[in-house]
Amino acid sequence: MHLAETQQVTPGRRTQSVVFAGPVPSDAPAQWHRVLTLLADVSLFIGTRAVWTQAATHRPVLAAVISVCYVSILVTGVLALTVRRTGSLARLDLVVLVTAVTLVLCAWALDHGGGDEAVLTTQAARELAAGHTVYGRPWPWLFTGHGVALTPTTSGGYDLTYGYPPLAPLLAVPLLWLGHGGAPATAVSTGALIAGAAVLWRMLPVPWRSAATIACLGFSFLPTYARLGYPAILALALLVPVVVRWPRIGRGGRLGAAGVARAACLGAACAAQQLPWFVVPFLLAGIYAVRRGELGGRAAGLVVARVVGIAATAWLLINTYFIVSEPGPWLDGVALPLTQGAVLHGQGLVDVSLYFTDGSDRLDWYGHASVLFAAALLALFVLFVRRLGPAATVLPWCAFYLATRSQDGYYLMMTPLWLAAAVTAPLPEFATAWQPRPRALTGPRRRPALAAATALLLTPAVVSAALAVSGSPPLRMRVTSVRRASATVVSALTLRVTNAAGDALTPHFTLTTGQGMNKYWSLARGPATIPAHTTASLELRPPSGMFAIPKPTVRIRLRAFTAAPQTLSSQDVRLRRGGGAAG
Repeated sequence: MHLAETQQVTPGRRTQSVVFAGPVPSDAPAQWHRVLTLLADVSLFIGTRAVWTQAATHRPVLAAVISVCYVSILVTGVLALTVRRTGSLARLDLVVLVTAVTLVLCAWALDHGGGDEAVLTTQAARELAAGHTVYGRPWPWLFTGHGVALTPTTSGGYDLTYGYPPLAPLLAVPLLWLGHGGAPATAVSTGALIAGAAVLWRMLPVPWRSAATIACLGFSFLPTYARLGYPAILALALLVPVVVRWPRIGRGGRLGAAGVARAACLGAACAAQQLPWFVVPFLLAGIYAVRRGELGGRAAGLVVARVVGIAATAWLLINTYFIVSEPGPWLDGVALPLTQGAVLHGQGLVDVSLYFTDGSDRLDWYGHASVLFAAALLALFVLFVRRLGPAATVLPWCAFYLATRSQDGYYLMMTPLWLAAAVTAPLPEFATAWQPRPRALTGPRRRPALAAATALLLTPAVVSAALAVSGSPPLRMRVTSVRRASATVVSALTLRVTNAAGDALTPHFTLTTGQGMNKYWSLARGPATIPAHTTASLELRPPSGMFAIPKPTVRIRLRAFTAAPQTLSSQDVRLRRGGGAAG
């Protein structure tokens, strides 16, 4: 092919020479497709050096594999910018996916012990294989290992039982041969993540496939959660085929084999973890609205009924053994995350009471606000489905921002579903969807009426959140004496605690030096319950018998939780090395 040179002449400007490399092929890839492939390639660098460093010291074969992956990343980066045909770039997308999968497997091979979810899931699988009950049984020895976190509750205890639906332990049973710790559970979640990424990659239009690699395997976000053994990753993988092109489920009034399979995946996802429970109402409402706009109300109702029936059957088949063998503990277990009363934690509105004020006597209102906000979002979704339809996979997680447990994992672990909806469920899919419009919301003043309805729906959640944030700490605490084992180690604290609330409170105390919650201190002397409007003297002992005083620049926070009602009282404490205390 010959180079062609042309002259561009613009009045008043110098003549410029532009050289072209010949005619552009008719099937040349779009520039944004190149950029997306390159971004997927770049995302594989994140975290890879740490994995290679770990492997180089004691797993040289894995280190060599990772080094080959570096070659793949570099070569793919060059080719993504230089190949001339769409088919060639599509094959590079596949190379990036395979490289990402290889890196994920290498990271799992190096670190597969997992966290608290992994050890709980693996222990549940062992009990299941042995014919024992799974739910309602505390396993405190699981939480003595390094990196296995405890979930403290406002009642002064810890959640030591399995609190998820049973699909993950069922899948982990055949993998128990992998060894001790949480390896079987992390293998399930990592395998599910890889499978989900491959399914999403295959189901997306060709130019968008590298986006699946980025969302599922890039930047090491979701692979880290998979190596920790989160059952939510399994739920995510099962939701992927459901969400891709979800507005087309039941088109023409027929589900077909693909629709039946997707409905079964929806039920299986609900049997893997609780997060899918929150997205299901939005998907069902959206399917009904789209089908009603196409077929009418009765036919749309039948489509949704069939989806619900198939999903419920799949869910029931997975849960039947546990419903029959341990119905009460099973019900308590699968509802545990909603009822356990875990202490405040996360990156949401609760941070106001945790870090910016001294607590609140109305923590229950965070939960009320979250539920009311979720209900309001669902109502708004139904009311404005033609506009909000593409956001069906994002809206449910907004409610967690107001919850008592507003951890970023609740948002992050479902982000591939955001991508799937963005690419395959755009606004035009909802152009003819049915939107309920009562008489009060029609007519020449419909816009002010709709704005008023929106405000009315959101007001209960806003008021509840305001009540939670504006609460005051019910306990006033002051450190009166410090017992020391050495100049830098505290062995006991004596507190003067005043209950300013109108109810008797049973507080549970802990000292924190960071964003998380440390173990509770034990009560050595004084009343466990402090009557209303009274003052008591309490002596507390550290959970391990001693508390090391950190550097003077570290903020030490004395916290007191109560369960009924749920309250938090906090007070900064200054413990001086070799000196006294002021609180």
